[in-house]
Amino acid sequence: MFDGWSPQAPDIRPTAPDETIRVTGLRRKIAERMSEANSRIPHITVVEEIDVTDLETLRSKLNAERGDRPKLTMLPFLTAALVRLREQHPEMNAHYDDDAGAVHRYGAVHAGIATMTDTGLIVPVLRHAERRDLFDTAAEIGRLAEACRAGKARREELTGSTITITSLGPLGALATTPIINRPEVAILGVNRMATRPHWDGTRFVPRKMMNISASFDHRVIDGWDAALFVNRIKSMLETPAMIFVKG
Repeated sequence: MFDGWSPQAPDIRPTAPDETIRVTGLRRKIAERMSEANSRIPHITVVEEIDVTDLETLRSKLNAERGDRPKLTMLPFLTAALVRLREQHPEMNAHYDDDAGAVHRYGAVHAGIATMTDTGLIVPVLRHAERRDLFDTAAEIGRLAEACRAGKARREELTGSTITITSLGPLGALATTPIINRPEVAILGVNRMATRPHWDGTRFVPRKMMNISASFDHRVIDGWDAALFVNRIKSMLETPAMIFVKG
């Protein structure tokens, strides 16, 4: 029996006003570059899990004894690994000119280090990584990051990278699909580190694990070479002495 009650219409007013924000300046340039890279480059991404327990032990020891030198993050070790791998994989440290149909391989390693700023993601260039030790690399990465965040990075510090490393640090996910910094042909993405149970053959033990996500230009990098490159990065980071032993 109808008792005269009727439901109230829901309040459908928005809780916040709509906004239209123009994409201008550096943010627009970044958007254009990302769109161009994504539309012109057929990406292939390889994700690998890495046990970085020994690397973290080494990093902690070096930091404890660093004195007045800069604190080491994971980035100097990754950069050093890329320098070593250039000998075996010169095809990764390269630019692809898709208009000319030519690949230019570089002898020097100019590592782009993706850096978050208030105006967006900027990629300053660590030049001649092959000539630097871990602490020199850490100092230069810190200097470049500070220059970018202060808006004082020079044009020559933002161009000319031959391969890029991107990391979201503790905010990173389990895996990502990084977009290549065109005209480069490879980019290494660092994901979040976490302590997880790892089977050592007889029991589960806690280990510090981290995934890396590496994207490649599939026009010039085959899947086999991409997988081999990532596997060799894994070997170096899991046995960090391999980063520093030549041969």
